[in-house]
Amino acid sequence: MTARPSEGPQDELAELRDCTLAELEGIRLLLRGGSVIDWHRLNFKSRAEVDRFLHAHEIDLNEPVDRARSEAVKHSAISYLRRKFDFPIPKPVAALDVAGLLELASAKGHRQLCACTILKVMHIIHHLEARELLFMLPTSDEEVFHLVEQKVYRVIGNALARGFPVVEFIGGRKNKDSLYTKLLSKQEVSAAQIYDKLRFRIVTRSVDDVFPMLNYLMREVFPFNYVIPCESTNTLVHFRSHCESLPALKKHLPDLQLSIDFEDEGRELVDNMFTSKAYRVVHFVADMPVRLPEELLSEAPPAAWALGRVIFVQTEFQVLDHETDQGNEIGDASHAAYKARQHDAVMQRLKVGIAGTREDPGPAGRIPPAGDDD
Repeated sequence: MTARPSEGPQDELAELRDCTLAELEGIRLLLRGGSVIDWHRLNFKSRAEVDRFLHAHEIDLNEPVDRARSEAVKHSAISYLRRKFDFPIPKPVAALDVAGLLELASAKGHRQLCACTILKVMHIIHHLEARELLFMLPTSDEEVFHLVEQKVYRVIGNALARGFPVVEFIGGRKNKDSLYTKLLSKQEVSAAQIYDKLRFRIVTRSVDDVFPMLNYLMREVFPFNYVIPCESTNTLVHFRSHCESLPALKKHLPDLQLSIDFEDEGRELVDNMFTSKAYRVVHFVADMPVRLPEELLSEAPPAAWALGRVIFVQTEFQVLDHETDQGNEIGDASHAAYKARQHDAVMQRLKVGIAGTREDPGPAGRIPPAGDDD
């Protein structure tokens, strides 16, 4: 693995004083559930930043297997661009390794555009082939989830040991009854739509600790480019106001890719139909990279060996501060109230379906008492 930077979480807590422009862009992407495919540049200022980003991918270019894998993905991406779009790629750009492409994508000029384009396609190819690798493994969800839990528990344990202000950390797996209820409550009745089979909840001491926590997760657990688009909810921190209140973040605002008011342009903040408007949280789903142990990979068919050593596992995270967490357990915003709304909606869907499709379903599709609708 790429060596971790020497500074610890404590160095990141003081107003995020070492937060780079690239990291702030990552935090913003996470909060709004965007996609790096829509970006037009990266913002890495040093090789150390690039190495840290690759570390979050579980990639170490000093390892021959990882270097060969990244080169194979790069060549596939370049071949696709030339084959499908006749995209001109200068030879010096095509000769760069993935670290060099990340640095060039943070520069300016035509070659910067080429590097960005190659990296976007590499992002897709790497993700798809890592999924293919997962399907080839002779392993169960239970074993895969255990690998994820080991990684997250180790990272959070290290953060706690080094002074990160986390007052509560809970990991868990959704039980079968909860999975059944969630699928029955969704219009898209497909197991592929369940993102929170594996989930983690982190409560920080104060709301000012939320950004540092998100930044730390993206340094150590998953890279920002594998946050699942359109699956984020942020009802906790107003991005612009929070950045303007912290000099270390405010200095980066003029250099952000999107308008500083982008988040205020009418986007719905709470997209779960059962969630109260009073509920406040940062919620997102990441496709977490997990490096396979050699003993597990050795049991895979030979066709899997060319697909690298990394798989992705969709994992839900909730991050909020202690005061907000307490407020969320009062009245309409409480978990009990949420589950009651979900339960009633599922019961209505099971008994009467869409209101008006049955004879006399009662006022507003009311569910008749048990025994009256046999």
